[in-house]
Amino acid sequence: MDAEAEAAEQWQLVNTPLGEMWSGRTRYAAAMFFFKRGEMDAETLEVYRICARLDHEDPLPIIRDRGVGKEWLKRLGASARSATELRSCFALR
Repeated sequence: MDAEAEAAEQWQLVNTPLGEMWSGRTRYAAAMFFFKRGEMDAETLEVYRICARLDHEDPLPIIRDRGVGKEWLKRLGASARSATELRSCFALR
Protein backbone atom coordinates (compact mmCIF):
# COMPACT_ATOMS: atom_id res chain seq x y z
CA MET A 1 0.00 0.00 0.00
CA ASP A 2 1.41 3.41 -0.90
CA ALA A 3 1.76 6.20 1.67
CA GLU A 4 -1.24 8.16 0.40
CA ALA A 5 -3.53 5.15 0.50
CA GLU A 6 -2.31 4.23 3.98
CA ALA A 7 -2.93 7.77 5.26
CA ALA A 8 -6.41 7.80 3.73
CA GLU A 9 -7.24 4.46 5.35
CA GLN A 10 -5.92 5.61 8.73
CA TRP A 11 -7.95 8.81 8.40
CA GLN A 12 -11.11 6.73 7.99
CA LEU A 13 -10.14 4.65 11.03
CA VAL A 14 -9.42 7.65 13.28
CA ASN A 15 -12.95 8.78 12.40
CA THR A 16 -14.58 5.44 13.26
CA PRO A 17 -18.09 6.15 14.58
CA LEU A 18 -18.57 6.19 18.32
CA GLY A 19 -20.19 3.18 19.90
CA GLU A 20 -19.05 0.53 17.45
CA MET A 21 -17.40 -2.45 19.08
CA TRP A 22 -13.64 -1.83 19.43
CA SER A 23 -14.01 1.65 17.94
CA GLY A 24 -12.02 3.31 20.72
CA ARG A 25 -9.08 1.00 20.13
CA THR A 26 -9.39 1.50 16.39
CA ARG A 27 -9.27 5.28 16.78
CA TYR A 28 -6.26 5.00 19.11
CA ALA A 29 -4.34 2.77 16.69
CA ALA A 30 -5.00 5.22 13.87
CA ALA A 31 -4.01 8.14 16.12
CA MET A 32 -0.71 6.37 16.79
CA PHE A 33 -0.11 6.27 13.03
CA PHE A 34 -0.49 10.05 12.80
CA PHE A 35 1.59 10.60 15.93
CA LYS A 36 4.44 8.55 14.48
CA ARG A 37 4.30 10.67 11.33
CA GLY A 38 4.61 13.82 13.42
CA GLU A 39 1.08 14.94 12.59
CA MET A 40 -0.28 14.72 16.15
CA ASP A 41 1.26 15.79 19.44
CA ALA A 42 1.77 13.51 22.45
CA GLU A 43 -0.93 15.21 24.53
CA THR A 44 -3.54 14.56 21.85
CA LEU A 45 -2.42 10.95 21.47
CA GLU A 46 -2.79 10.54 25.25
CA VAL A 47 -6.46 11.48 25.01
CA TYR A 48 -6.98 8.81 22.36
CA ARG A 49 -5.17 6.33 24.64
CA ILE A 50 -7.44 7.19 27.57
CA CYS A 51 -10.52 6.77 25.37
CA ALA A 52 -9.28 3.54 23.74
CA ARG A 53 -11.32 1.27 26.01
CA LEU A 54 -14.36 3.54 25.91
CA ASP A 55 -16.06 2.91 22.59
CA HIS A 56 -18.77 5.50 23.29
CA GLU A 57 -16.40 8.27 24.44
CA ASP A 58 -15.65 11.04 21.95
CA PRO A 59 -12.03 12.14 22.39
CA LEU A 60 -12.55 15.49 20.64
CA PRO A 61 -14.31 17.36 23.49
CA ILE A 62 -11.60 16.14 25.86
CA ILE A 63 -8.89 17.36 23.49
CA ARG A 64 -10.64 20.75 23.33
CA ASP A 65 -11.12 20.91 27.12
CA ARG A 66 -7.43 20.22 27.70
CA GLY A 67 -6.45 22.92 25.24
CA VAL A 68 -4.23 20.58 23.23
CA GLY A 69 -4.22 19.39 19.63
CA LYS A 70 -5.30 22.64 18.04
CA GLU A 71 -3.77 21.70 14.67
CA TRP A 72 -5.31 18.23 14.89
CA LEU A 73 -8.73 19.70 15.61
CA LYS A 74 -8.37 22.01 12.59
CA ARG A 75 -7.54 19.02 10.42
CA LEU A 76 -10.56 17.11 11.72
CA GLY A 77 -12.73 20.11 10.95
CA ALA A 78 -11.80 19.60 7.33
CA SER A 79 -13.24 16.07 7.30
CA ALA A 80 -15.86 17.09 4.77
CA ARG A 81 -13.16 17.51 2.13
CA SER A 82 -13.05 15.21 -0.82
CA ALA A 83 -10.83 12.12 -0.69
CA THR A 84 -8.47 13.72 -3.18
CA GLU A 85 -8.01 16.78 -1.00
CA LEU A 86 -7.46 14.62 2.07
CA ARG A 87 -4.79 12.56 0.32
CA SER A 88 -2.95 15.75 -0.53
CA CYS A 89 -3.11 16.84 3.15
CA PHE A 90 -1.32 13.66 4.16
CA ALA A 91 1.23 13.48 1.34
CA LEU A 92 4.74 12.86 2.54
CA ARG A 93 6.72 16.03 3.00
